[in-house]
Amino acid sequence: MLGLLSREDVELIAELSRCPPVTHPNICRQSHLNKYSSISGLCNNRQNPLMGVASTPLVRWLPAEYEDGGREPKGWNQGRLHNGFQLPPPWEVSKKIMSSSSKLKDDVYSHMLVEWGQYISHDMTMTPQIKGGAGLWSDVDCLKTCQNVHPCFPIETGDSIKAARGCMPFFRSNAACAIHRGSDIRQALQRQQMNGITSFIDASTVYGHSPRLQSSLRDLSGLDGKLAVNDQFRDHTGRTYPPSVANLPSACRQGPHVERVECFRAGDSRLNEGLPLICLHTLWLREHNRIAEALKHINSHWSPETIYQETRKIVGALHQIITMRDYVPKIIGEESFEQYIGPYRGYDPTTDPSTSNVFATAAFRFGHGTISPILQRLNESFQMHEHFPHLRISSTFFSPWRIVKEGGIEPTLRGAIGTPASTASANMLLTEEVTERLIVLNNSQFMDLASLNLQRGRDHGLPGYNDWRSFCGLERIKTLEGLKEVVRDYRVAEKILQLYTNPDNIDVWLGGLVEDTLPGSRTGPLNACLIGKQMKAFRDGDRFWWEADGMFSQQQKDELLNGSLSRIICDNSNIREVHTDSFRFGKFPNDYLSCDHMPSINLEAWREEKSRDLVQCGTPRQIKNGDFILSSTSGKLVALYSCYHGFKLKGAAAIICEENRWSNHPPQCTGT
Repeated sequence: MLGLLSREDVELIAELSRCPPVTHPNICRQSHLNKYSSISGLCNNRQNPLMGVASTPLVRWLPAEYEDGGREPKGWNQGRLHNGFQLPPPWEVSKKIMSSSSKLKDDVYSHMLVEWGQYISHDMTMTPQIKGGAGLWSDVDCLKTCQNVHPCFPIETGDSIKAARGCMPFFRSNAACAIHRGSDIRQALQRQQMNGITSFIDASTVYGHSPRLQSSLRDLSGLDGKLAVNDQFRDHTGRTYPPSVANLPSACRQGPHVERVECFRAGDSRLNEGLPLICLHTLWLREHNRIAEALKHINSHWSPETIYQETRKIVGALHQIITMRDYVPKIIGEESFEQYIGPYRGYDPTTDPSTSNVFATAAFRFGHGTISPILQRLNESFQMHEHFPHLRISSTFFSPWRIVKEGGIEPTLRGAIGTPASTASANMLLTEEVTERLIVLNNSQFMDLASLNLQRGRDHGLPGYNDWRSFCGLERIKTLEGLKEVVRDYRVAEKILQLYTNPDNIDVWLGGLVEDTLPGSRTGPLNACLIGKQMKAFRDGDRFWWEADGMFSQQQKDELLNGSLSRIICDNSNIREVHTDSFRFGKFPNDYLSCDHMPSINLEAWREEKSRDLVQCGTPRQIKNGDFILSSTSGKLVALYSCYHGFKLKGAAAIICEENRWSNHPPQCTGT
């Protein structure tokens, strides 16, 4: 039965149940899957259709370590010893080691490097948390209990004045459905966590990860392949913003004495967390619509679906190029890039591109140590803005009104590219803005990001820091002297061992974060290894990677390499001067270049003349609540029809151009 399901059926079941069914490779033979990637990632790997797909388990590079062997996190049972000692409470680790009132500045890279890290992490990983207890585990309310009762794993604070009841609420991550891949019985019996989005670098931040979400983000009535925009607000030059969320009123914070501005909506629900994140989402929304408009002009015979999919393909490629060419080498260093990633040698169907648990939960959270306490907003001269002063970031969380009502995206974007990044050092890890004043929607209590990260690693049963060093071929830390050697800060090393006693107990997120950075990088040896291995898997295991055979013509590849984040800023904002590499810090105006001189992508490389068959058969007929793309099968022109989300195809999905006419009437899309 399951082998007979269509790709659309499998995606619908996955969306409704959050559990993709066992999927037969036969569904991946549909020819339009060779041209464009599915929104959920399904069938990227034809032999293992669920690899990298939304709502599948985060993969384990090392087996999980739970206190009961199966599901109870480290620290669940009070008094339990680990390697002969109790684990220190996350809140105590945060207060004694992590929290810092000041940050060092990076004289090489701009703050945009930090912001891109957060943005692109949202393209690769999202771990859903259990919300509420009724009907799931129990009727316990995690916002009101300090007891370890599933699904609640509260963080003890020992501070009943600052944190009500002496704890911070913590919801455990959703358990993933059992996906039978491989033969590891131990892993099959253990609790695994889910990646709620696709693992691929595929611009799911822009387009979503499910058919329903994708459909809700599109402007289907416009028949031009564009994305929907905000119907209430535009900036002073008429540029668009993302649309508002559907459920109103939204939970976003509101400004005093200004018109209400609701939370924005995009492919990723976390876009409202900070102002730079909103800016990046806004840029990519505008970029999609800019490219779609140009492609419609160049190829007037393309269907709206073709315009949308070709634009999505280009935007996805730009996400991959900016990340792998411009971002990752700066983070892990050129030497580690060569060691762990190396040159591209083509798509490898034996590589599992799924996001690993340790990457999502620890290694790629290294960026939390680079968060700046101040969000800078700059004017056209890249000086402090005269109308919109700098802000403490705790006052910017979930505040889209500050973009709409305080000058648009430009002041914040200039602040990101025009100020140096903050750096993490062992004695200045996380700013107090996120350890003392972190805001989480629908929770009135200030939260602590460091405690949340440590507790999340224990919730997921991540092995300790030393086990991961062994995994990467690094020497295990056995003594204080050994720890001092990798941390390069004696006082911090001493504090860590005072709290953990045994080096094997050190949480992997903390251990990776305090390591001294490698030359030319912003990470230590452990995180460089884990990030490098993951990025290689994302690249090599992606059938739709931009460099893979058949994805783009050589001319198109050459043009894509002219793309950059700086060019995106030029084309989609009112900023007219940029650094050639937005991740590098430079002084204005000497190190800046006019947008008129920035390389750009010539979309003429996507010009496609009407084929002889298309001229003879004519453009296939449009259908209501659906559309077609043209493909070539066995040398014949085929129109492949599909329905928008919520509609079911009735009739033949494919019609063929034969003897100067289409072989059949187009199908219909009926409501389901």
